[in-house]
Amino acid sequence: MSVNSIPETAAWRDYFELTKPRVVTLIVFTAVVGMFLAVPGLPPLAAVVFGTLGIGLAASSAAVVNHVLDARIDIQMARTRQRPLPQGKLSESNALAFAGVLGVTSMLVLWFLVNALTAVLTFASLIGYAVIYTAYLKRATPQNIVIGGAAGAAPPVLGWTAITGEIHGDALILFLIIFVWTPPHFWALAIARKDDYAKAGVPMLPVTHGNEFTRVFILLYTILLFLITIMPYLSGMSGLIYLVTAVVLGGMFLYYAIRLKSDDGLELPMRVFRFSINYLMILFAALLIDHYFPIRLGIVA
Repeated sequence: MSVNSIPETAAWRDYFELTKPRVVTLIVFTAVVGMFLAVPGLPPLAAVVFGTLGIGLAASSAAVVNHVLDARIDIQMARTRQRPLPQGKLSESNALAFAGVLGVTSMLVLWFLVNALTAVLTFASLIGYAVIYTAYLKRATPQNIVIGGAAGAAPPVLGWTAITGEIHGDALILFLIIFVWTPPHFWALAIARKDDYAKAGVPMLPVTHGNEFTRVFILLYTILLFLITIMPYLSGMSGLIYLVTAVVLGGMFLYYAIRLKSDDGLELPMRVFRFSINYLMILFAALLIDHYFPIRLGIVA
């Protein structure tokens, strides 16, 4: 291997890291589930492919902008100081150019190869996360993740509109699930990384109101999440496979939230944070499985 090839490989990895691939994977997954739930059978292949590509590129663009705007606080936090920008592996101008290429490409794909509604909604979500949340809300209020969570909850709606060209009530239920899931998911991490956020001057709820207050809110949101996840069954969007999965997962989340309320350590919050990611993936996978292999209770005359 030549000496010149090493920086090129490192640069590729640095750019890739800017896109937050694990976060974007979860975003794209929930969007794809929205696509398949939008129609009784299989959605059009072209809409799935180009919709997934456009939404994924937009999410990646927003992630890169997030890295740029957070670079000055990332260097102060143990969890984020090894990112490419704080380490000086990439310049902010190059990162912004990369974000621009991703964002423009995503809009062109969605506008010309999917539909205008999906392009507009995706652009609004990109601005909501990359600018409104990251540049303003994150530093302005301890309710930042609640208000900013709307952008992160949009992917299932985007997936739905990519296939149908319209917003449906069932898509809004999927939006609501992720919207309510976001605070307990992120506040668990915020408890574990409270000192980092305080050092960086980010007013996360544990920093401004304390861990005990935050634990109560995590429990309250988890109870609300449990109730909301029943809605797909009540609306007729899903059947028993999803219902059983939602109840079991919701029970596990509640168990963690109850334990967390009386636990002063930092290990359990990280376990809750990691569980919440698996929770959302399994929940949406159950929605997809139930859509094609429904089991519903019937009444025999």
